Amino acid sequence: MESYRVAFIGAGGIARAHAFAMAALPYYYDEVPSLVRKAVVSARPKSRQRFAETYGFAEALPLDALVSRDDIDTVFILGPNELHADHLEQTLKMKKLRCVYLEKPICASKQEEDRVSGLEKNLSQGIHIQAGFQFLQMSNVRRALRLWKEEDFGTPIHFQARYLHSGYLDSQYRKKRHSRLKPIPAGGAMADLGSHALSFLVAFLGEHLEVMAAQQSGHFDDVPTGSDLCTTALIRDEKSGAHGTVGASRISAGSGDQLELEIMCTKCSLRLSTLRPDILEFFPGKGSGEWQMLHCGNDFLPVTQFPARSVPAGWLRSLLHAHYLFFGGIDATAVIPDLKHGLAVQHLVRQTAERLMETKSHP
Repeated sequence: MESYRVAFIGAGGIARAHAFAMAALPYYYDEVPSLVRKAVVSARPKSRQRFAETYGFAEALPLDALVSRDDIDTVFILGPNELHADHLEQTLKMKKLRCVYLEKPICASKQEEDRVSGLEKNLSQGIHIQAGFQFLQMSNVRRALRLWKEEDFGTPIHFQARYLHSGYLDSQYRKKRHSRLKPIPAGGAMADLGSHALSFLVAFLGEHLEVMAAQQSGHFDDVPTGSDLCTTALIRDEKSGAHGTVGASRISAGSGDQLELEIMCTKCSLRLSTLRPDILEFFPGKGSGEWQMLHCGNDFLPVTQFPARSVPAGWLRSLLHAHYLFFGGIDATAVIPDLKHGLAVQHLVRQTAERLMETKSHP
């Protein structure tokens, strides 16, 4: 059986989620390659050592020690947003590298976007890069993408995508995560949350998207001016002429982690939400003329249906399937976000930042 020799760059919360997904793969899938946990990299020695010991990695290393290794072929880039591009650039220098899982956002500035774009153009054919947009693997999103290919939706007219969160309403939460209160595109609601909504639009509508305007709202005295707490962007699909909005908020009372998508077309329409991961609402071009509620459940057939098809599927389940695909799993129905997909999303994040600057300079 094929073997992957894995290293993590990052030892925080998202790294824990990926460690869980790696460990759980054999429970969900019959054919899983051998995953050898070789090393964990983090800036803080105590954090990386504790992570390595807790989750079964052989060593805890600084970044420069990882780059020189020739016994590691797979790297998960899971550190702070502003370091993703640098870590990717360093990782691609590794002699035996063949797979990189790059968490979103893939970069944090126009200069980094240009650098990563250059890396993408000159990327070795033998290196596989998967961007961390795991919501594309949720049951209802997978079903929606299949319908999008199979049905005649007609011409897109209007769309809405939004990711709402409420954590930063709490002053103690803001204080604890103060380092993440950076302006867009380096951080903030649109980069951290809205990038998932933008990923949906790229997957369904393609890369011919342009940000036409953007506005920010929300202010707290203890939050630096310019921090992105809540942003709404107006986006145009140049191919179809459709317009829509993308919203990203860290301060929406009553929301947990709420990611939603709605696309209205001339013949069919669809809408979905992570609050109901088992449900896809679909308005068919033929039939009764009424919205249909499709129950997706834990539907990852024909690949797997553990623990049962009817069992609800959530955030971690989509991450598990992202790991399955990353480690060579075969699923002809899946949309796998590559570096090009990540760049398309980041281009929209950066355009949003530019439109916000235009708004501020022309009140």
